[in-house]
Amino acid sequence: MYYLHNWDAPGKKVNGRKRHIMVDTLGLIITVIVHAANFADSTSARMVVADAHLNEPTLEHIWADQGYRGDTLQRVADGCSVELEVVERTEPGFAVLPKRWVVERTFAWLGKHRRLSKDYERLPQMSECFVYQAMTSLMLKRLTV
Repeated sequence: MYYLHNWDAPGKKVNGRKRHIMVDTLGLIITVIVHAANFADSTSARMVVADAHLNEPTLEHIWADQGYRGDTLQRVADGCSVELEVVERTEPGFAVLPKRWVVERTFAWLGKHRRLSKDYERLPQMSECFVYQAMTSLMLKRLTV
């Protein structure tokens, strides 16, 4: 099972860019897409699901954030034979959403890297590379400890 989330949606801290990630049940990154902020979330989610399906052919179930509602993403998920479940808020205010903590934990891990706190890069591909580099560094530290 995988989790799809827009990194910058609630309190966007990077001007002009959106970052979308998909992680597995351990919180390890499967796919990162960085693009200009003028794209809709549903458009980027289609790119993330298609890329994740190519990288992980055993992809069966995706939990998505509330911002990814809509028929277009559901059609892409059906085309990739993936079950898509959008986690919605049931009550106003703060509430712990099921399965959301996995993605939030990944954000905390990535937040420890200075290069990801602000957008220093000119190209979105470089931002993607630094996310992958941060996750690789994290995985190597856990392997050696």
